[in-house]
Amino acid sequence: DGHPAILRVLHPALEHDPGHELWKRDFTGASGLFSIVLKPTPAAKVHAFLDALELFGLGFSYGGFESLAIHCDPQLKRTATTPRFGGPLIRLSVGLENPADLIADLDQALAQAS
Repeated sequence: DGHPAILRVLHPALEHDPGHELWKRDFTGASGLFSIVLKPTPAAKVHAFLDALELFGLGFSYGGFESLAIHCDPQLKRTATTPRFGGPLIRLSVGLENPADLIADLDQALAQAS
């Protein structure tokens, strides 16, 4: 949250998330699976962001030891109704790497893509 290239972060543990009250009622912790919505940008810049990631692998996962990222827009366009997030949706699955290193990796990839 707060990065100039990110429109919003989607995770129910965040107070501004629409599902936060349900999460707070039903859960005592959170996972490392969440999404970021980039500010509107061409697909080429989204791909440049993903290509610039050094610590995040590319792929789907719901919890492994390595961190992964995936561009979800192509998959979402195959549903009956296309969700509108306001920008490209990137799903992140955070693994066991150092959080400061992962944040630095995201930051440098966002800078390279802008």
